[in-house]
Amino acid sequence: MSQSLSAQAMTERALELSRADECMVLVTEASTANLRWAGNSLTTNGVTRGRSATVISLVKDAAGVRVGSVSQSGLRDDQLEDLVRASEEAARGSAPVKEAYSLVDPASAEASGSEWDAPVPVTDIGVFSEFAPALGKAFERSAQAGVRLYGYAQHTMSATFLGTSTGLRLRHDQPSGTLDLNAKSEEPHHSTWVGQATRDFTDVDVAALEAELERRISWGRTTVELPPGRYETLLPPSAVADLMTDLYWELGARDAFEGRTAFSSPQGGTRVGERLSPLPVRLRSNPAEPGLECAPFVLADAPGRRISAFDNGRPVGATEWISDGELARLVQTYDSAMMTALPLTPEADNLILELPGATASLDDMVASTERGLLLTCLWYIRMVDPRTMLLTGLTRDGVYLVEDGEVRGAVNNFRFNESPVSLLERVTEVGKTTPTFSREFGEYFPLTAMPPMRVPDFNMSSVSQAS
Repeated sequence: MSQSLSAQAMTERALELSRADECMVLVTEASTANLRWAGNSLTTNGVTRGRSATVISLVKDAAGVRVGSVSQSGLRDDQLEDLVRASEEAARGSAPVKEAYSLVDPASAEASGSEWDAPVPVTDIGVFSEFAPALGKAFERSAQAGVRLYGYAQHTMSATFLGTSTGLRLRHDQPSGTLDLNAKSEEPHHSTWVGQATRDFTDVDVAALEAELERRISWGRTTVELPPGRYETLLPPSAVADLMTDLYWELGARDAFEGRTAFSSPQGGTRVGERLSPLPVRLRSNPAEPGLECAPFVLADAPGRRISAFDNGRPVGATEWISDGELARLVQTYDSAMMTALPLTPEADNLILELPGATASLDDMVASTERGLLLTCLWYIRMVDPRTMLLTGLTRDGVYLVEDGEVRGAVNNFRFNESPVSLLERVTEVGKTTPTFSREFGEYFPLTAMPPMRVPDFNMSSVSQAS
């Protein structure tokens, strides 16, 4: 049987088929357009459409509530009942969950931003109608300069439908675009990168991105070898975004309360209320942030420690995680909020770091640097110690030596060992916040706005051969 049910009808049909005590259904329909290029030439382009469904069954017995969550992509209409039964079987075979609580009452939920029955929005290759010609001109200029451009652009339009057996019906439509652009030169060999998140590609200035790549390629014509050590370091917004996203993902209240993270208090409980930075920085999320809009309610496919399916449909509001340099909130489920006696603050899908009143650009910070390093981006970031949030990773695509307010040349890459929590404690300057796209985590968490930061003693623990 071919797929004929709409995403809305599939949500309703799955709920009708359910024999569980309670049921939640999430159906996401998405279309994606993409371009890929290499060596100053387009290589592939395409458009895809797909649908995924998750059925979460709750089975209640004397031992408690058992939960089964089963997902499937490319689901046909005739496979839907099998998915529902698989979810019920998974629930019956699971252990009772400790964090079970009542599903969200439809009367307490905020209205969706999109009408439930409206057609699902789609994207197509036309989204690149302005971007692609500008990219073609950049190919010509780069070829003349002996530089090769590589990269990938993707645009997705998705609609997610949430239905529950308690009568909740919510929908969220999300446009999302990302751009990765690399420039490589051979004489001497040097590589650099820029990236951008966008909602529709109309705000992508290819010429400006190309000019920044050319500037960095020119810096790379002079090379300097430096040993490992602690260096005054300027972190661009893209690198700050990777570090702050990792910090955000460690803000789970349950783990902090149980003594597992850098936000656990040695005296027990959490560090909420403690100062994390000498500067009055704010780390916040807001589903209504202009240009960074995201789902204003919880969409979760399973019970969890940071985000739980039991909270599906619960409103997500504007939240300051760090306020005036102090830890103000932790990411909470309803269950963890009861445990910690702290406000219920669900996770949002965007993140902003800012210092009120800051106006310095990255170039301004370079101009005021006597001697230090300027990074392009971070890569292959991994956790070393959750209790201190010590991370390790690599610099990539351009590390530059700054002396007397000017970039003097490119230096070798490094492996770093740093904690974002410790960096906030030691940061000496924070610039103006701008929308950015992080190299490591941007594909999974693209909606960020970050400032450049100056750290007096960033730990470059060893030299890396990465390019």
